[in-house]
Amino acid sequence: MAHNEALVALNGTQLSFIGHDCKEIPDFLGDTYGQLAKRLDLSFNQLRSLAGLKMFTELEELIVDNNLLENDLQLPRLPYLHTLMLNKNQLTDIEALLEHLADVTPSLEYLSLLGNEACPNQLVSPDKDEDDYQRYRYFVLYKLPKLKFLDTRKVTRKEVMESQARGAFMKVVKPKSEATIRERERGSQPLPYTPLPQGSQDAKNHKGFFAKCRYVYYGKHSEGNRFIRNDQL
Repeated sequence: MAHNEALVALNGTQLSFIGHDCKEIPDFLGDTYGQLAKRLDLSFNQLRSLAGLKMFTELEELIVDNNLLENDLQLPRLPYLHTLMLNKNQLTDIEALLEHLADVTPSLEYLSLLGNEACPNQLVSPDKDEDDYQRYRYFVLYKLPKLKFLDTRKVTRKEVMESQARGAFMKVVKPKSEATIRERERGSQPLPYTPLPQGSQDAKNHKGFFAKCRYVYYGKHSEGNRFIRNDQL
């Protein structure tokens, strides 16, 4: 216990357990500090699960930047949590994450997801632009209307109005997913180069490139973009 506690930095109700390569939250943290901590920083570990948070019933701020959290992320119900930092993890499914947060963090007002594929920021997604990011903000605010800050920006009144009006349609879907799945099914063997569309390369697909697409793309080159006004904040 003494050795474990030496790894912890405690300042009043602020608890830090940073950079210890843990894949799960150690039991001793919850047992010892669960009823005390209101701010918990678990950054720079290798966390794949946050199940150990069930002991932190009074938590108001949670920072888990630079970990390995994926789409199976599950938080216990944290009724007082108003700040959540999930920067630089491995989250890709924005809709599932937001629905989960809406259910278990009813007081959430500050959220940051920078550095995840779920957040279409140019720092990690060079193929995305400011329009993609703004649509992401509308979608997040549609799902979590109580947010006051998202990533590094304060939520504006205009964003709140736009998210209520059309946020449900602003989810950015990545069309590359279907191609990636196809490649995996083929044993990840690259096809010979051809200027023809991807769908026409499959000899078994008699519909070729004119088959129905399972995805809708709302990116900057979308035809539908001519009907969408993206005002600068």
